[in-house]
Amino acid sequence: MLQTAQTAAVARHEASTQSFVTFEVAGQLFGVPVMKVQDILTPDAIAPVPGGPAEVRGLINLRGRIVTVIDLRKRLGLRYEGERKGMCVTVENEGESYTLFVDGVGDVVTLQSDAREDSPTTLDPLWKELSDGVFRVDGRLLLILDVGRLLAIRSKQ
Repeated sequence: MLQTAQTAAVARHEASTQSFVTFEVAGQLFGVPVMKVQDILTPDAIAPVPGGPAEVRGLINLRGRIVTVIDLRKRLGLRYEGERKGMCVTVENEGESYTLFVDGVGDVVTLQSDAREDSPTTLDPLWKELSDGVFRVDGRLLLILDVGRLLAIRSKQ
């Protein structure tokens, strides 16, 4: 009986929390659900994709798989600063792997689900479209990105 009560209490706690991998782009703190993240790496070489969408920085070979690299500065409509060092957060969406090129990777944070707030009405319209809410973390705003919407990149017409 005690084991069942403890298991139920743990399940309630896990259901009331969410975990995110955090990273920074242009000084802003972002996060994606930890269950979507496959890997975090520093890319050796990124092969460009001529004629591809502007947000596609290129391709990398990740343990024998070709993975598309999405430059989050470009995807989020931020000023592009040319070539720079960064890190990659590899995520899975609909059975495909993509890697998000970011300025730096932070921690995995576990937050209370009821602390999640809707995105502010004053948030950039593109960011609002790509976000799945915000949390306040250590005096900063953590913007949660919806991986599916983030990866819905329109091809050049």
